[in-house]
This record gives sequence, structure tokens and C-alpha cells, in this order.
Amino acid sequence: MDIKPILATLSRHRVAATLIILEIALACAVLCNALFLAVSRMDMIGMTSGVDESTIATLSLNDCEGCEPADLNGRWLQQLRSQAGVQAVGVVNAVPFGQRAGTAGISLDPEGKHFGGVPHFYLLDPGAIEVMQLKPVQGRSFNDADFQNVDNFLPANAQVWITQAFAEHLWPGESALGKSFWMSEYQFTVAGVLEHFARPDPGRSENGVAGAQWSVIVPVTTHAQSGTYVLRANASDLPRIIRDAIAAAPKVTPEAILSMDYSKPLTQLRETFFQQDRAMTRLLLGVCLAMLLVTALGIIGLASFWVQQRTKQIGIRRALGATRGQIIGYFQTENFLLTSFGIVLGMLMAYAGNQLLMQYFEIPRLPLYYLPFGAVLLWLLGQAAVIGPALRAAAIPPIAATRSA
Repeated sequence: MDIKPILATLSRHRVAATLIILEIALACAVLCNALFLAVSRMDMIGMTSGVDESTIATLSLNDCEGCEPADLNGRWLQQLRSQAGVQAVGVVNAVPFGQRAGTAGISLDPEGKHFGGVPHFYLLDPGAIEVMQLKPVQGRSFNDADFQNVDNFLPANAQVWITQAFAEHLWPGESALGKSFWMSEYQFTVAGVLEHFARPDPGRSENGVAGAQWSVIVPVTTHAQSGTYVLRANASDLPRIIRDAIAAAPKVTPEAILSMDYSKPLTQLRETFFQQDRAMTRLLLGVCLAMLLVTALGIIGLASFWVQQRTKQIGIRRALGATRGQIIGYFQTENFLLTSFGIVLGMLMAYAGNQLLMQYFEIPRLPLYYLPFGAVLLWLLGQAAVIGPALRAAAIPPIAATRSA
């Protein structure tokens, strides 16, 4: 079909054509970024934590004034090990989807000139590593000498495990084994790499979604810290074990306050942590549907208006021999051109919007494949929306040319 007459007609209706192009452009920009954010959140909700959450629970104390770590740990470890069904117990500073307790920026040089990001430092004793059944996919396991006391916050010079995600961030394309990084005067040497180990606050840390698995595992002695405990048991036994432990807390440590929010199985901690993300995903998908609906209604409204305005012109074309298929094709081609102009502008707006989101909200770059996906979706939507008005136009009889004269 010759598009010159269509372009000439559109040039005589510049305002209406410009408005529908801008509407499609806005829909394209919002649709691409909203879908990307929704998919990113869904990926985050389903992320691999690196542990078998169904068999692990944690108990956490908010405060224990005047308690000595060795005494506090002794009481709680004895209590938990005495409960039927408990397979292993350990001491930690944090767990995935729980309270974060060890976030700090690191550098790749002792002088602190080469900033490496902000990982979460997990402090795990031998029992905690057994509970979580952590094994590096590269490097070695910790030996007895690796478990040290802490100097204020961390051991002064420690062998650590890091995740593959963090290793790739620090040393892209290189092996991380044997390499070192620093946090102030503390030096850490990579002894092993874990495939996955989620930080307590994935997606909400200083590095956003990109840093969801930026974790460092630091081996420490059992009494280097106190107040947070992990245990492993069969999934069916965990609810009972947690209830019994909570009930025993006033007797075990009457001077301490048990945190009910963080004394739960890891499955419940995950469920609670991602409540906001699930709500955001539903909101973003709702925004996508609303934009598609508004765009479709705009196309239908404009096409219907033009059919009404062009009744005489369509009647003349029918009288000169134009078929119904040609009339339908005319409106579909016209809509395709408008949609294409809007999509080109919308892709530029989508890219610019993503740059702003990257700058202010620490989200990843918009993958390019979202742009053609959004374009195809809007092209299909445009063709579907215009088919009703186009059929009405095709139904105009040739005699309409004389009635409208």
C-alpha cells in the first residue's frame, strides 16, 4: 500500500496524530521499565539463598545486659542441643533475610584507593557452618586455625569465603583464590568461593539488586560473639522446636529479651522480607496493564473519530472500487505508522528513564531485549485496537459519498 496518501492525511491532523504518538511513546517507556523492574523483583523473590531454608531456623536476642558471651552461648547452645530433633547448632551474627549486622565497605588495596563495594560480613562459628552445610565450589574448607577471635568487629587478618557474585565483581574474569581485600586495617584473603549466599537484605543494600549476593563468610570462634543462633532440624520438627525454645527463653536467659521477629525458620524470614517486593511487583504489573488499556482506548477513540470525519472520503473510495479489505488495510497501515513513530520516541524515553533509575535507585541497566519486546507488544495492541473502527469504516456503503455531500 502506498503510504504517501496516509502521511498526507496525517499531516492535516497534526495535533491528534502528535497526541497519539506521545501517548504510545509514554506507554513504551513506562512499559519497558516497569516490566523490567517487575521481572527483576520476581527474580529477587525467587533468588537462591545458598542454604536449605526449610531445615534451618534462627533465634535472636535483642539485648542481654551484662551477659558474657561464653556464659550466654553456653546456656543457649545447651538448651537447643537438648531439644528433640535438633541436628546441629551454631552461633552467627546474621542469617539470610534476617537482621543485617556486618555491612562495611571494602577496598582492593591497603591504602583504600580502589573501592570494591559494600558486602555483608557474616561471622560464623564451626557449628554455624555445619548447620548451613556450606561448602565452597572453589578453594578449600576452613581449618581449625582459621577460626579466630574478633578484634573489635572482625579478626585483624582472616581467611574468608566470598560468593561467586562478589568475586566476579571484584576480579572480573579472574580467579579470586588467594587474593586479598581490606576493610580499614583489616585484611581478608580469599580461601574459597561459595556458589550462592544471600545477604540479609538482598536488593535493599547500598549496592541495590546487583549486590544481593555480595557476602563474605568470616570464620570465628564460638565465643567471639553471642546472641544469635542457628539450628538445623527436619522441616516438620522446626515449628515445635522454635515454640519450645521461645517458651524456655525466660528460664534460660531471664535477663535477655528474645526477638520474636527474628526467631523463626528461614522460610518465614524470607516470606516476611519479600512482602514489600511482592506488593511492588503487583503494582508494577498493574501499571503496565493500565498503560496498555489507556493506550488501546486512545487508539480506538482516535480511529473512531477519524472514521466519523472521513465518512464521505471512505464512501468515495468505495464508489471508485475500493474493497473492504483495502479500507481495513488503510486504517491498519495508518495505525502502524503512528505506533512506529511512538515506539521510536518511546525507546529513547525508556533508555533515558532507565539511566535516571540507575542513578537514583541503584537498579541494573535495562537489557536491550526489553525494547523490541515492548515494541512488538504495542504494535499488536495497536492493530487489535484499530480493528473495530476499521471494520466500521469498511462497512460504509458507496452511497454515503452522496449523503454526506
